[in-house]
Order: sequence, then structure tokens, then C-alpha cells
Amino acid sequence: MKTKNKLQLAPIPRLENISKEDFKENYVKPQKPVVIKHLVDDWPATQKWDLDYIKKLAGDKVVPLYDDRPITSKQKFNEPHTKMKMAQYIDLLEAGPTNYRIFLYHLLKEVPELQKDFDFPDLGIRFLKQLPTLFFGGENAKVFMHYDIDYANIMHFHFHGKKQCIIYPPSESKYLYKVPHALISREDIDFNNPDFEKFPALKNAKGFITELNHGEALYMPEGYWHQMTYLTPGFSMSLRATPRNLTNFSKAVYNLVVMRNFDNFMRKWKGQKWIDYKNERAVKATHKKNNIQV
Repeated sequence: MKTKNKLQLAPIPRLENISKEDFKENYVKPQKPVVIKHLVDDWPATQKWDLDYIKKLAGDKVVPLYDDRPITSKQKFNEPHTKMKMAQYIDLLEAGPTNYRIFLYHLLKEVPELQKDFDFPDLGIRFLKQLPTLFFGGENAKVFMHYDIDYANIMHFHFHGKKQCIIYPPSESKYLYKVPHALISREDIDFNNPDFEKFPALKNAKGFITELNHGEALYMPEGYWHQMTYLTPGFSMSLRATPRNLTNFSKAVYNLVVMRNFDNFMRKWKGQKWIDYKNERAVKATHKKNNIQV
């Protein structure tokens, strides 16, 4: 793992395995992240799931792809940038670095055979029983810093290769240049090589870092910010549990019902001026909160 000399990032604790009692008491209740290395060793997915297997079962499926271009007023919330067949996409991943990613894709619905390969771990939290979503990326592909719209407790399982995860608790939001009426930080922040002259508040943010290997699980508590970098081509799956905190549940409802629709409306009405305004406000508001003069 590369050493991070600038951002204040502590390693996420890594355990071989854990009981549901210890998981609830030591991580869910205090809302602390953890990596569990052998939680799903008994899943068929742990033995079977790699890019070749996905290509064999789902090669004909047309999948939505995203890259790292900045959000514009022409795009709706989570609108893909292009589409191609899964087999073509996996060939692209294996050919070398690419920015194209698959985000929140319901592959298990499209390919029911994959549903036999996993189960919901008995960890003492109530996972939503809807089919989980998958995420794919090529070498060096990055997912911008964000938190999830539903404030879920997330178990994030990685397959095929390595993935770097940088995460921050909600308490650090004031340092992360959060874009108003959105779930993201400024997209021009490179969390692997941050520009502290342009974004000085980042120096104060205290977060965590880890690398996920094949079959490992990362627990991210509700409302945690996360930024992912695929160190090799690979894919991940997330299981979700509803927020335990009533305040976070209320925020999730607001995000889903009000914020998302308001932002889409303003994009249509104001166009790029709305995007530019939000990015400008992210900087001004962060610097004001932290008494930073630039």
C-alpha cells in the first residue's frame, strides 16, 4: 500500500473474522469501520467470481458505463455516459487502464444464476433483502468522494484484484468541500494527490484508508464518505442496511424525496450556471466554516 504523507489517514482495522455480537458492539453501535478478511469464505462467489466468470455468464448484457468527466447540467442524477456489452467492457478492462466504470448495476437481476453464489451474513443487522448492486472498474479508475443517498450501513465485498478505499466519517464533512444540494465533494479534488493550496481545509480531515483484496469485506457505517481507486481491474458488491439513527433516516428521506428532485429541476432551469454556482459555494462555505482566508 502506498504511504499517504499528506492526508490524515489511519489504517482501517483488519480482522480475520468476527462474531455478530462483537460486530454489533464494537463497530455498528459506535459506527466504526472495519475490514473482515474471511467473512465470506464459504460463499461460492469467493471461489467463482472473477472477470472471466462474469464474462461467461453475462457477456451479452448491455451495461451502463460512467467515466470521470465532471458532472454537467445536461446529465440527470446517476445518468450513464455510454453503454456497451459486458463482454466488450471486460475486454476493455483487461486491455489496460480505463476510466470507464459500472456503478450501481443490478447484474444479479439480469443474471439470476449469480444469486446462488452469495448469502446475507448473520451479523446482527437487518440487511435490505433486495438484490445487491455491483460496481466494476479498470486499473486506476477512480470513484469521486461521496456518501450514499440513503445513509445505509454498507458491507462492501471486493472480487478480482485490489481496490483502495479512502473513507471519512460524517464528522469530517466540514473539511471535504461538500457540494450543496448533492452527495459529493468537489470533483476536481484528487484524494490520492490533494492540492492543499487550492483546498487547504483537507489537511484537517481525519479519515481512514485500506486496500481490499479478493473476498474481503469492508464495513462502512451510515453516512460515511468514500472514495475508491481500482488498483487492478475488478468489481465489488454492496449489501445495505437501513440507518439505525433516526436523524440519518430523516436525511435519507429528504435526499430521496426532495434534494434529488430539486437538483434535477435546477439543472434544467439554470443549466451549467447551477453546477458552477454549487462548486463555487462548496469552496466558499468550507473556507468560511474553517475560518480560512484564501
